Amino acid sequence: MSDDSFHGLRRGSANAEQRWWDAARALAEARERNRTYNCAILVEGLRDRRTLSRLGFTGPIELLNRGWSVDDVLVYLVDTYGRRHEDDNGPTIIVLMDWDRTGGRLQNTCRRNLESLDVAFDESLYKTLLRCLKPETKTVEGMSGLVDVLGPLIDQLDEDSSV
Repeated sequence: MSDDSFHGLRRGSANAEQRWWDAARALAEARERNRTYNCAILVEGLRDRRTLSRLGFTGPIELLNRGWSVDDVLVYLVDTYGRRHEDDNGPTIIVLMDWDRTGGRLQNTCRRNLESLDVAFDESLYKTLLRCLKPETKTVEGMSGLVDVLGPLIDQLDEDSSV
């Protein structure tokens, strides 16, 4: 079994390189929005926040599991970040739950509640990571084992977009 940057041990598949690039592109776009527009990323817990920090996210990363009800967390996010971003009328929150069964339920709950509050939110990162990384991990914190692969790709995409 090969151990190159895209097909490391237990990571090999015919389309692994394309999946890494797709995941990195989605992460780079979310990181840019998080950094530039102060767009909050909503994750389940502290380990998820740490993983995103290791991937270079420097903007606000909010936790769903903080001892509050989901409704209270979402109302807090709306009060803090608003319903739409004032500069581009885009999303103020990126919802990124795990792509396991519990995370899927939480993602659906957040979607329903944010829609009912008429909040612009983004879940494209969730959908892309679900599609691209499910063979390797089902959780945001599980990406911590992929930082060595995804981090350089995200950084390269950031550099290419700033040229």
